Amino acid sequence: MSLTVVGVPGERRVAAFTEACRAAGLAAPPVVPWADVLLGRPLALAPGEPVRIESPGSDAETDALLRGPGEPSRVGGGAAWYANFVRGLRRVAATGARLTCDTGEVAVMFDKRRCHARLDAAGVPVPVALGPVTGYASLRAAMAAAGERRVFVKPPHGSSGSGVVALQTAPDRVKAVAPVTLTPDGPVNSLRLHTYDTEAEVAALIDALAPDGLHVERWLPKAAVGGRTFDLRVVVIAGEPTHVVVRTGTGPLTNLHLGNARGDLAAVRDLLGAGWRRALDVCAAAAACFPGTPMAGVDLLVGLRGQCAVGEVNAFGDLLPGLRGLPGTSAEGLDVYTAQLRALGLLEELPCPT
Repeated sequence: MSLTVVGVPGERRVAAFTEACRAAGLAAPPVVPWADVLLGRPLALAPGEPVRIESPGSDAETDALLRGPGEPSRVGGGAAWYANFVRGLRRVAATGARLTCDTGEVAVMFDKRRCHARLDAAGVPVPVALGPVTGYASLRAAMAAAGERRVFVKPPHGSSGSGVVALQTAPDRVKAVAPVTLTPDGPVNSLRLHTYDTEAEVAALIDALAPDGLHVERWLPKAAVGGRTFDLRVVVIAGEPTHVVVRTGTGPLTNLHLGNARGDLAAVRDLLGAGWRRALDVCAAAAACFPGTPMAGVDLLVGLRGQCAVGEVNAFGDLLPGLRGLPGTSAEGLDVYTAQLRALGLLEELPCPT
């Protein structure tokens, strides 16, 4: 048995999943373009057919269908993106195909406010949220009311660190760090972190992000290993944490595409000691909040005293080339995609790990 993919043909994620299928002895999956879903074209999906939904990615045509026309590198338009994305998810679900995720749960994952609330209600540790916040003035008021001087400000529907601002304040100064460049046409995503240290600049940045909504969380100072701060991307497959990437950096954001680097997992395990098992249990608990979606990429924050909190849960957080499953797990030695194919029962026998 094989499955069909809803995605962007030729996009990196689709290509990596296709390669995993071929390596496992499966046929290359047919791809239903996201553009067809969003444009209302007929979908070649049959009731009961196994279907994997992939990220819309950064394809310019798909992005324009989701956010509207404009420069793809711009920050903003997240509310429109989300509304059209959710509409697309529902259209795929309406075909009666057997999806490998729950589209309602994916919709929650892509709204940081709803995701945070669901985790918090389930007792999963998360950073304290402030709000509601509608702009810079209300942000400063919320911070003052909560006694917070350091927060992360996030667009509720962003991904890959887009529009995320690490903000620090003091009575006589303010500092914001973000992978964003302010231009006359508005904020634009950048592959490096920029620092804004005047009240006017920071206010302009926050107010430019505000129309799509804001999610604000207490800043949890991160632990360090090898002289670099870190957090963890933990992939949970069928309820089991199977793959872990250590993301290290010298700034407040550790997304790997921002010039950061993978760290030493063994060093992190040594640092956490008995807390390592607790960290994995927290990730499993976060994924359990989405029982209809057997793969979740959990971003785990590790504090200076080893305390853990879940920053985000990602529906498409599994593009991790070269990463093999943790020893002692059902995915030991397997890449992330092959481990998912196995969990879905699509492999008659496991390929030999390489």
